[in-house]
Order: sequence, then structure tokens, then C-alpha cells
Amino acid sequence: MLDDRDRKLLSLLQQDAETSVAQLAEAVNLSPSACSRRITRLREEGYILRTTAEVDRRRMGLPTTMFVLLRTSEHTADWLERLRAVAADIPEIVEVHRLTGNFDYILKIVLPNVEYYDVIYKQLVHRIRLHDVSAYISMETLKSDAPLPTHHA
Repeated sequence: MLDDRDRKLLSLLQQDAETSVAQLAEAVNLSPSACSRRITRLREEGYILRTTAEVDRRRMGLPTTMFVLLRTSEHTADWLERLRAVAADIPEIVEVHRLTGNFDYILKIVLPNVEYYDVIYKQLVHRIRLHDVSAYISMETLKSDAPLPTHHA
């Protein structure tokens, strides 16, 4: 069960995971050792899954974002496992979601340029059977990687 201090710690860590324990402790009115124990508990209980570094996509040569909607006529566990394997093998595919509605899956793909999408497209259709593929170029990111709200936990 989370209390208000836990929620505040999670909010602060989502904003900057490199914030010192001393600064976090001061923000939630705890001693550094008590704060450190709470962070350890939050990890052990699975609230904090991992700590990563956010890398600048433009500096890495990946300024283009595309969303690809997939429709399949196969809805088997085997087909889904093939899709998972294909997505895992293509590093430019950074997210995959199963959907309700007219399409079955949406892929978020980061690319060096629009033309490179053809490379990814060929890998997809070569390795997995698809009924329909529709790609959309993101013109502008309005909100991305926002911290999760903590008041629901």
C-alpha cells in the first residue's frame, strides 16, 4: 500500500531518476536512510521496474516517428508470438500495442528518415503475414513519455 510520501517519491523519480537521495529525502520530509529504504521497497514491490537514460533521438539520427497500423486475418497465439519476435528483432520498432476497433495492432517506429520506412516494411511483410498495413508520419510530438500519475495506486 502506497502512502503520500511513496507517491511523491515515485513522481520525483519519474522526473529525474538521478536526483540524490538527500534531495528526495528533503522533498518528502524523511531522513536519507529512511528515504533510501523506501526506494528499495518500491523496487522490491515492483513499483519501480527499471532505471534508464533518455537518449536524444535527433542526436542519435532518429528524428522521424511513424505509427503503423496492422490488420491481420490470423488471430492465433502462434501468430502473436511471431509478431512479438519480429518486433523484438527490429530495434526501430519501439512500441507495439494490440487494439480494439478496425485495426489489430499499432507500432511506433523511429527512423532516420521517411524513406527508411521501406526497409522496416519489407522486414515486416517478409516475416509475418498481414492483411493490411497503413503507415502514418508523426508531424509533431505534443506530449511524450510523461510521468505516470501516482494518485491511482
